[in-house]
Amino acid sequence: MAEKIDTRAVGLDVGLAFIRWLTGAENLHYGLWTGLEVTAGNLRAAQDGYTAKLFGYLPEGPLRILDIGGGAGETAKKLLALGHSVEIVVPSPFLAMRCRETAKGAVVHETTFEAFQGRGPYDLCLFSESFQYIPLAESLPKCALLLAPGGKVLIADCFRTEAYRGRKAKGPQPGGGHRLAVFQEAVAASPFTVEAEEDITDAVAPSIDLEQSLFHVLGHGVTRVSDEIRSKRPTAHWALAKGIGLFLSRKRRENLMQRLTGTTRTAESFRLYNRYQIIRLHRRED
Repeated sequence: MAEKIDTRAVGLDVGLAFIRWLTGAENLHYGLWTGLEVTAGNLRAAQDGYTAKLFGYLPEGPLRILDIGGGAGETAKKLLALGHSVEIVVPSPFLAMRCRETAKGAVVHETTFEAFQGRGPYDLCLFSESFQYIPLAESLPKCALLLAPGGKVLIADCFRTEAYRGRKAKGPQPGGGHRLAVFQEAVAASPFTVEAEEDITDAVAPSIDLEQSLFHVLGHGVTRVSDEIRSKRPTAHWALAKGIGLFLSRKRRENLMQRLTGTTRTAESFRLYNRYQIIRLHRRED
């Protein structure tokens, strides 16, 4: 039996290569666009601004940090340069490889946070756009077990607002995450208190417009080539369509074209359905 193609790894590889070509780094997170024109040329500055904002919420160090969902290791690399000790938890084999190459000196655990067996104690559990992927029943309770006395959790991520009614109501919408109200209830029931909090939704929302403009460029290219082949080589166009159908279902093809040519993913819709929060939690010592 032929081995299954790992489309996720391929997509990550291509995406990281493009980001590295465009910005010189492999950051996978939003940018902070305050005072910046929303252009591809300013993406590196916006992402650096985001990191500076995030690091402004770090407690005094040096710290032993558990970077949960550490992406390609760019954040860990910067934390190491500041003198912190860093361990990364990342479930993707491809991203784990990139973390080992990018953040030399960090310990990389190739696993989910739920299955992570480390004991710490850590001074800080960091979730930079990874908190939304972990069930609330797992995240805060496990952090409480891993942290040293007085330890903290730093979260920077999207949370869904009450306006979000799911994909069936309005179709796929930009952003994601736990519902903000549900998260707040989980914090209230946990051994943590909110020590610091900032809403940066307006500053990061333009990242959606920049991302979608890129997809529109790709969509224009795909549509233009398809129309040209259809008009000049209809038989070849039919064969190509059949070939693509072997790899992508009709639903997946429709979703892809919606992504490449749609107009619903905007900064405005992001602001409606999400709050992007930076939150620092302190573990109570009862």
